[in-house]
Amino acid sequence: MWVPGDPEAVRPVTRGETYPLFVAAVVLGFVALVICYGHGYLLLYGDAVAHLGIARRIVDARYPGLSQLGGVWLPLPHILMLPFIGKMELWQKGVAGTPMSLLSYAASVAGIWRLGRRMMRQRWALVATAFYALNPNLLYLATTAMTEALFLALLIWTVIATVEGIAALRAENLHTARMRMLLAGVLVFGQVMTRYDGWIVGAVVWCCFAWAVWRTEAKVRTAVLPMFAILTVWCAAGPLLWFWYNAHFEHDWLDFMRGPYSAKQIERKTAPPGQHYRGWHNMAWALLFYTRTAQVDAAFWETGFGVMLAALYGLGLSWKRRASAEVKARCESFILLLWVPLPFYVYSVAYGSVPIFIPQLWPHSYYNARYGMEVLPALSLYGALAAERLAVWFAGREESWAKLSARLAAPVAMVLCVMNCVGMMYRTPLVLKEGIVNARTRVPFEHELSTVLDEFPRNVPVMMSTSNHIGAVQVAGRTLKSMVSEGDDQSWQIALKDPAANAAYVIALVGDPVDKAVQAHPQGLDELEVVCSMGQPCAKVYQSQTWDPKRSGATR
Repeated sequence: MWVPGDPEAVRPVTRGETYPLFVAAVVLGFVALVICYGHGYLLLYGDAVAHLGIARRIVDARYPGLSQLGGVWLPLPHILMLPFIGKMELWQKGVAGTPMSLLSYAASVAGIWRLGRRMMRQRWALVATAFYALNPNLLYLATTAMTEALFLALLIWTVIATVEGIAALRAENLHTARMRMLLAGVLVFGQVMTRYDGWIVGAVVWCCFAWAVWRTEAKVRTAVLPMFAILTVWCAAGPLLWFWYNAHFEHDWLDFMRGPYSAKQIERKTAPPGQHYRGWHNMAWALLFYTRTAQVDAAFWETGFGVMLAALYGLGLSWKRRASAEVKARCESFILLLWVPLPFYVYSVAYGSVPIFIPQLWPHSYYNARYGMEVLPALSLYGALAAERLAVWFAGREESWAKLSARLAAPVAMVLCVMNCVGMMYRTPLVLKEGIVNARTRVPFEHELSTVLDEFPRNVPVMMSTSNHIGAVQVAGRTLKSMVSEGDDQSWQIALKDPAANAAYVIALVGDPVDKAVQAHPQGLDELEVVCSMGQPCAKVYQSQTWDPKRSGATR
């Protein structure tokens, strides 16, 4: 092994020990990219298409700039896509979001190893890392423009910074303590700007540091208080900045919670009148749905039950030994922060209008199945910790079979990690399956619309609501600057009052804002064709007879 020292020692990593895992994960992620790109999986999720669209409109819009970040989704992923999204081909193929996700995946794999070395022996830390790194759902997400891989990397490294920072505080290593506080603050800010579960993680991390600083001696406390103040600023800056952004650009500081694209409003639109999904205002059902989803996301077939039970046993084992001097010096107890997404998502399902549907539970559908991935780091580490405990029990017995079992436990566990990966790929991983199922009607419809868009001149404005089907513009390779849509609110509001005067062509999907505008102001519009596709609203295509390129300022 590349790791020096006693393989039986449980200790923090040494310098350079993490890099081989990062490089191996980059290679593994690239293999996943080749496979997913070859099968056309990168744009299965409508959310991935939307994330790419938001990033694209920052550089390609009638009014480009950071004002285009508005919406329910937090801005960091879109900002990280900016170096690649400007190239039309990378946007069309969905590859513009891959560097962010792939490097995040590699960083998270290295982080799991780093945490595992503080919890268990070298070989079992490698088992935990392999179980995490070989998860097909995670490998798929590492190739797309989705935010899960980025958030997991930020979560894991935030926990690392917290654990190492508090350990340095206890050892009175002031330089390391300060640097880890600063790193934790920056990572918390990144989490807050990536996913809303990061807001809760950030608050808990701040509390952990506050408690640790308060428990130190007066001289240490005085020395680190300035950096703790900086940590506090970083933790508070994210939510406050997002409140300001929503108030300034959306005219409601809680637009992300109660605006037209919030989870609450989407649930109201999609749920049958007077009905709610199972788990709504019911914590027990919410817990069942989320933990069941996490099991299926983590393991093949029904072996997820065993993984979850092993992880819970490992959690109890870690809590039980927390008072040990060695465990306390390594600050192992703070790795429990990896479990914070569990109560967050249970609460979100129950009271946040965030349904989760998986085929194993009624209504046997697919929706938000990827949310179970947020506890994969906890399942990997604490499941491996339980397996290590079993191997120690075998080693403590006198029977020859027990001694043999102890020697073979780690190699067998590694084989099971590989088999778990192969089995999940054979049956199609749940997260990938959700993308395939939910793209069956959207993708053909957007390709039909893209054919229509291809027929229009490139230098004339086309009015169309892109909030749900920006993928049609993406496939057509048309610039967003040529579209009259919600992305440019000023021209959009003017066009809704007189579509014919503000666009050369108008595409109205039944029931959308453009359709309502056409019904209210039909003058000057001639219907050209109707595009219909199974499972999607029909789109009516109009040509304006009154549009004047000189008066409206056509894109040239």
